[in-house]
Amino acid sequence: MTADPTDSAQCRIFLVDDHAVFRSGVRAELASEPGIAIAGEAGTVAEAVEGILALRPDVVLLDVHMPAGGGAAVLRGVSDAITDGPVPVFLALSVSDAAEDVIATIRAGARGYVTKTIDGAALADAVRRVADGDAVFSPRLAGFVLDSFTGKSAAPEPPLDPELDSLTKRELEVLRLLARGYTYREIADELFISIKTVETHASNVLRKTQQSNRNALTRWAATRHIG
Repeated sequence: MTADPTDSAQCRIFLVDDHAVFRSGVRAELASEPGIAIAGEAGTVAEAVEGILALRPDVVLLDVHMPAGGGAAVLRGVSDAITDGPVPVFLALSVSDAAEDVIATIRAGARGYVTKTIDGAALADAVRRVADGDAVFSPRLAGFVLDSFTGKSAAPEPPLDPELDSLTKRELEVLRLLARGYTYREIADELFISIKTVETHASNVLRKTQQSNRNALTRWAATRHIG
C-alpha cells in the first residue's frame, strides 16, 4: 500500500490491481486529471482491504480477477468492516467484459464497471460520476445489468433459495467453512474474527437454514454444492 498527501477537495482514489505495471499506467493516465488524486494502491486482497479501511478513499478502482478471491473479496472485506463513517464507492476496472463478471461484481456492491480499454480521460470522468452517485458502465455492459434485473439475462444465475438468500455475506463465509469441516477456532483464524463471533454467525446460520445441528447443516450445504 502506498499513499500520497492530497487536497481534501480532490476525489481521492485507491487503486487495486495485482499488476504493478498496470497500476503505474493508471497513475500516469490520471496524474494530469483535475480534481483527482491517487491516495493509495494495493496489489493483493489483504493489502487492499487494509489500505482502504485506513485511508477511506472516495472511490476504489477495483480489478475483478485477482488471487485470493478477487474484487469480490475486497468488496466483502470492506463492507463487513465499515460500521460507521463514509463508505468508499467501488468502480470495477477489468479486462473482462463477460456478463457473469459484470453482474456478479455489481451484485457484490460495485457502483460501476468499465473495461481496461478505457482511456485516461474517460476513466477520470467515470470516477467523477460514480463519486457523484451515478452508475457507470462501459458501452453495452449496462445492458447486462439491466437484463439481470429484468430477468432477461443470459448469464447463469443460481436458482432461488430463500433460506440461502437470507444469509449475510459473513454468514455464508462461515457456512462454507463449516461445510468444509473447519473448527470454530480455524474459522476465526481464517476470517480474522473472534471465536465468539463465529459462534454467533453459526447460530444464525442454523436458525436461518432451519437445521438442528452441524451434521444436518453440512448435509444441507452439500445438496447446494456449498463448501
